[in-house]
Amino acid sequence: MPLHSTAALTAYATAARFRPLPNCSPLKKKDFTAWHVVCIDLDAGSRKSRRRIKRKTGKKDMENSIYTGLSRQIALQEQMDMVSNNIANMNTPGYRGQNMVFTEYLSKPSPQAGKQQPLSMVMDYGQYMSTASGPLQQTGNPLDVALQGPGYFGVQTPQGVMYTRAGNFQINANGDLTTGSGQLVASPGGSTITIPKDATEIKISEDGTVATESGAVGQIMVVEFTNDQELEAAGNGLYKAKSAGNPAQNSRVMQGMIEGSNINPVLEMTRMLNVLRSYQATQNMIQSEHERERGMIQRLTR
Repeated sequence: MPLHSTAALTAYATAARFRPLPNCSPLKKKDFTAWHVVCIDLDAGSRKSRRRIKRKTGKKDMENSIYTGLSRQIALQEQMDMVSNNIANMNTPGYRGQNMVFTEYLSKPSPQAGKQQPLSMVMDYGQYMSTASGPLQQTGNPLDVALQGPGYFGVQTPQGVMYTRAGNFQINANGDLTTGSGQLVASPGGSTITIPKDATEIKISEDGTVATESGAVGQIMVVEFTNDQELEAAGNGLYKAKSAGNPAQNSRVMQGMIEGSNINPVLEMTRMLNVLRSYQATQNMIQSEHERERGMIQRLTR
């Protein structure tokens, strides 16, 4: 379904089989210096005061609320990076927006904690791709093609065949059909498609067959996937897949047109502002908690 609202994005994230992110422990994804309850300078040699603070508070590490707030800020930073990338690619042909999926992470209490409840934190569990098609723009360029349907073009790379929705093709110095970033467009058998240098007319049919006035010279690989969420973005508009796709059954190649990005700039800017405000609110909460602990420590050490 089209993902043009926050409610639709949330519903899609719930139903989609998204790809989990690696290293999903929220406080292990980045290096952090250990924080401690004693966050003010005590007088030199005041070991008695330190022992009293430890006995009164019962904690050596920072408060659980600060841990929770920090995990929220890490997740918000990841979301901000993704939203920024979406905005940067709003004019990229065939680009499909990426979105975060969040969940709750429960840390196990230590054996010394007794009946202490597990600590609940925020975790960016995975990401999913918006599968809504971008708008089709007519260019009149015979090398521009767009896909109507769920398919992807096959592209040859040094890492093997990858896939893209960007159909702004061109011809390199050798006469090979390439993507806009220079990768060779693949045929169903994995070979390249070479256009004769003396060709004056290029036609691309709905099944991807490329022909000149002298006849067919090849066919563009068009495949479909059972679950698009298994594709992993690899940069330059390319996607990696763990297994090869199936020959296209519900996709048509349209010559002289190009598919734009499916990014809604207004929605993405709204999301960016929401992330920023959430980050600032969390920062204020952490600062308030820090001031509370600092005041407590100052009173206990008098």
